[in-house]
Amino acid sequence: MSAIHVQPIGYALGAKVTGVDLSKTLGADEVSQIKAAWTKHLVLVFPGQDLDPETLIAFTRHFGELDDYASQPFNRHPGHDEVMLLSNKPIDGKLPPGANNGQNWHTDLSYTTRPAKGTMVYCIEKPSVGGDTMFANMYLAYESLSPKLRAFLDDTEAVHDVSLISARRDPAIMEAFKRLNPPVVHPAVREHPDAHRRALYVNDRVRTFVGMSDAESKPIIQFLCQHSVQPRFVYRHRWEVRDLVLWDNRCLTHLAVGDYDPREFRHMIRTSTMGDYHGRLENPEAAKAAQAALKAAAATSQDIVAGISSLHD
Repeated sequence: MSAIHVQPIGYALGAKVTGVDLSKTLGADEVSQIKAAWTKHLVLVFPGQDLDPETLIAFTRHFGELDDYASQPFNRHPGHDEVMLLSNKPIDGKLPPGANNGQNWHTDLSYTTRPAKGTMVYCIEKPSVGGDTMFANMYLAYESLSPKLRAFLDDTEAVHDVSLISARRDPAIMEAFKRLNPPVVHPAVREHPDAHRRALYVNDRVRTFVGMSDAESKPIIQFLCQHSVQPRFVYRHRWEVRDLVLWDNRCLTHLAVGDYDPREFRHMIRTSTMGDYHGRLENPEAAKAAQAALKAAAATSQDIVAGISSLHD
């Protein structure tokens, strides 16, 4: 029996996992224990790990099919399409595209038709203070709503729009990003296939509800976004170098806190697995334009990727 130890580190969600080396091949029992802890705690922190892109990819495969980040090729690690760079290390004197990723409450890739299932982020460098990540339990956010509002949301779909991401990006890249990722429709509430609990699936990247006007939708969306991130639902992770953090996008929302000196480096790598659920495009005709944009965006990303190659390892 493995010596894996799971210690809760937050009331609403979050646990620290020790007694396992993620750089080595894991046994079936170890994987089973980690998955059970993940379902229970939503966020798992593995401190003191020694990982590189290859070992991070190998660990991620235990949780499903890897995303190759075709929806955002600008952020890819050179030589590893399945690895995203989250870094503020300058490239030719400019911030890389992933420098300010995630600085509003969101679930990863909800602006795609197959949003992420699990996300893994490994910390290589961190600022002296700040640069935390906050997570909110969307089971609790949903369950604490009134029965009448829950009933309304159970029968409602939401439009997720990539233009609502908060990251400050190069305008040309952002335009390609929007062409590549037209607005998509997801249910406002999703049931987790393993935990069999219902979770609110509304965040800062939701523009409107299907069948309602923007004016009708906006105050409800605003209320739900504020409601879901109350301190009683939140765990705040203070990163340490060599932390690997795994989270479940199907039942939480998260925020990368930009409260650090931008002259200091916050340098991390990320993988994610493809979701077990498919949404749909708000405008089906946008699919053709998105395919054309994929080729254009990939071409745009080549120069960026070439510059990124000197940043890692």
